[in-house]
Amino acid sequence: MAILPDGFALPPPTYLALLFVAGSVVGREAYQRRPAVTPHRILAFAPWMVLGSALHVLFVLDALPGVVRPLAGTPAVYVSVAILGVATWVASDAVSSAGAASAGADDSAARILGGVGTALALAASAAVLLAGASDGTLSPSVPVIGLVASAAVAAVAWAVLVRAHPPAAVTGVVGGLAVFGHSLDAVSTAVGVDLLGFGERTPLSRFIIEFAHGLPTDPYLGGGWLFVLVKLAVVCGVVALFADYVREEPTEGFLLLGFVAAVGLGPGAHNLLLFTVAG
Repeated sequence: MAILPDGFALPPPTYLALLFVAGSVVGREAYQRRPAVTPHRILAFAPWMVLGSALHVLFVLDALPGVVRPLAGTPAVYVSVAILGVATWVASDAVSSAGAASAGADDSAARILGGVGTALALAASAAVLLAGASDGTLSPSVPVIGLVASAAVAAVAWAVLVRAHPPAAVTGVVGGLAVFGHSLDAVSTAVGVDLLGFGERTPLSRFIIEFAHGLPTDPYLGGGWLFVLVKLAVVCGVVALFADYVREEPTEGFLLLGFVAAVGLGPGAHNLLLFTVAG
C-alpha cells in the first residue's frame, strides 16, 4: 500500500534551492531571536494554515501564475507558507519588543501575526471563490453545512475530553484548535466521500473509509463515519497525552500541539474550499 498521498511531487530543483535558502535564513533568525511561544501566538497561525489550503486549491484549479505555481503544490505549499508565517512571527516579535516591554506586548505580536495571516488567507480564499464563479462551478451550500457540523462535532468532542480527562484543559485554545482542525478534516472528508462523490487521496484514510464501506452499516451511514470516529479518538488521545508536556515544557508542548492542529486544519480547510468550487 502506498504511503504518500496522491499528487505528492517535489518542485523543480530551482524552487527547491529557493525554499532551502529561504528556510535556512528564516530558521536562523528564529533560532537567534527565539520569539516567545504562547497559546495566542499559536492560535494566530490558524489563518496561515488556511492560506496554505487556499493556495493549494488554486494550484489544483491551475489558477496561479506560472512563476509561483511550483510553490503551491504538495508538499512545497506547506514549506512556503511555513517560511512566510515564521518570518512574520519573528518580525512581529521584534516589533512588539521594540514598541514596549509590557504585559500587552505579547498580545501585540499575536495580533500582527494573526492579522497578516488573516488578510492573506481571505485574499487567497476570495481568489478561489472567484475562480469557481468564473468556471460556473461555485457551490457553497454543502461545504458550509460541513463547516457548521465540524464545529458542532469539535465542541462535543472537546467537552467529552475535558470531562473524561480534566488535565487536558491545560492545553487551552491550542488543544481546542487541534480538536477542531481534525474534526474539520474528518467531517469534510466524510462529506466529500459520502455526499459529493470525491475520493480520498491519503492511503491510510482511504483504507479506513473502504473498510467502513464493507460493514453492514454502509447502506445507512456510508463510509465516512468510521473515519470521523477514528480521527476524533486519535486527536483527543494526543491532546490528553500532551497535557503534562504542556504543563512542564509549555514552549515545546504548545509548538508540537500547534503542529498537530495544522495537520488537521490545513487538509480540512482545503477540502471545504475545493468542494465549494469543484461543482
